[in-house]
Amino acid sequence: MTKDTLRVSGVKYTTAADGYFEKRKLKRAAGVWGLWGLAVGAVISGDFSGWNFGIEFAGFGGMLIAFALLVVMYYGMIFSIGEMASAMPHTGGAYSFSRAAMGPWGGFITGLAETIEYVATTAVIVYFSASYADGITSELLGFSMPGWVWWAILYAIFILLNTAGANISFKFAIVVSIISIGILLVFSAMAAFSGLFSWDNLFNIVPDPGQSAFLPHGILPILFALPFAMWFFLGIEELPLAAEEAHNPVRDIPRAGLWARGTLIVTGLLVLFFNTGIIGAEATGVSEEPLLDGFRAMVGDSLAAVLALFALVGLFASLQGIMFAYGRNMYSLSRAGYYPKFLSLTGKRQTPWVALLAGAIIGFIALIVVDVLSSLDEEGAGAVAGAIVLNIAVWGAVLAYLLQMISFVILRKKFPNVNRPYVSPWGLPGAIIAALLSAMIFFGFLLNPTFQPAIIAIVAVYAVMLVAFAVWGRHRLVMSPEEEYAVSGGLHGDPQSEGYGGAVEERLLARDGTDK
Repeated sequence: MTKDTLRVSGVKYTTAADGYFEKRKLKRAAGVWGLWGLAVGAVISGDFSGWNFGIEFAGFGGMLIAFALLVVMYYGMIFSIGEMASAMPHTGGAYSFSRAAMGPWGGFITGLAETIEYVATTAVIVYFSASYADGITSELLGFSMPGWVWWAILYAIFILLNTAGANISFKFAIVVSIISIGILLVFSAMAAFSGLFSWDNLFNIVPDPGQSAFLPHGILPILFALPFAMWFFLGIEELPLAAEEAHNPVRDIPRAGLWARGTLIVTGLLVLFFNTGIIGAEATGVSEEPLLDGFRAMVGDSLAAVLALFALVGLFASLQGIMFAYGRNMYSLSRAGYYPKFLSLTGKRQTPWVALLAGAIIGFIALIVVDVLSSLDEEGAGAVAGAIVLNIAVWGAVLAYLLQMISFVILRKKFPNVNRPYVSPWGLPGAIIAALLSAMIFFGFLLNPTFQPAIIAIVAVYAVMLVAFAVWGRHRLVMSPEEEYAVSGGLHGDPQSEGYGGAVEERLLARDGTDK
């Protein structure tokens, strides 16, 4: 049987084979608290480590300013994303928004940025989780394993968790998020009453000549602190990826984003002040495990293994949340044909197990490369390689943020009359402010030599993927919900209530010419 085709904006669509979407179903399983747990869990490990390196660049004052700027950026961005997600309740998220606004190439570039962000972030969390887990077993049980064994175990466990069913994933997210918040609250209470907290510790970095204790290295390093301050919030933007698994995405995604954002602002401020105030800004800025160092300062080294177990809970929360994100991101791009279509198969439990496995394999290989680099250079190439993976994740995120905010502005003009059940209270100004701050972080990467290896790596990935899409992928697209919405000008909204394909797809595929 000859398939109907449609050529639009330099790409080619064909009708999906019989049963195509039936093999790619997702299950609605999340209410507002499940979505809250997913968003908080994806981010919460950033309170345990990673954020603190910004203090080395900019001091406590610079980091505090960076935190405030990011609060504004994430408010503007999450409000904007909430509006777009309510109008386009598809799993595609960022890719879906940019596809509707900027065509197939814009959608692919944005979706790829999120794939890079989430796969790289998952690899980093697996790396740190393995380190913590090995320290715990060495101290408490007397045995140790090579890093690659831990990586394989952790990936296997969390793939099984994420493929066991959406209900289990969302319940796990709620539980570990609450436990992680509890750990941070206990730490803050202990710090407040320990007698060790000192305001002077916040400003104990010796200022450069002509600078102040508040900004010991001047104003420009605030720009370099912003990528690290992002660890207080990085991952919350994944909420739209759960649109086809939420009971009421139009209502609950904006609401969960609001509550998650408030939760993370509170926990971030507690850690920023109390962690730094306990061990000092100078020590905080170079610590690989700042929260544990803070606990050790209060209770000593004798409980180090137990404290590491606490930190591991936070890492596990983010590992589950970010793995969920890359699975849905790859699923949606695959379902539409941008990635190989077999990656979007879901199986009996209606979870994208193939995409989850593929992302894990990519991340595992990246960690093996990091390990090899470490063994080749005794002067710390491993740390440098780990930083490259970390910075790749942040730069991918910033690129996706910028493109989403540009998409928001375009969609307000391009589709002025489509149904928007939720409207951003900050409107166009909020999106523009978030875009400007994202662009500032983006160009901050270009100015800092420390981040250049990450830039080279991400440019190389983009070059390969864009060539592959130009040669192969753009000729094999499918009218997935994200694509139908974009090509139809917003006529096809919610696929699970309106169905996949059908009359809209038939009219589109029967049409000749190009879209406007």
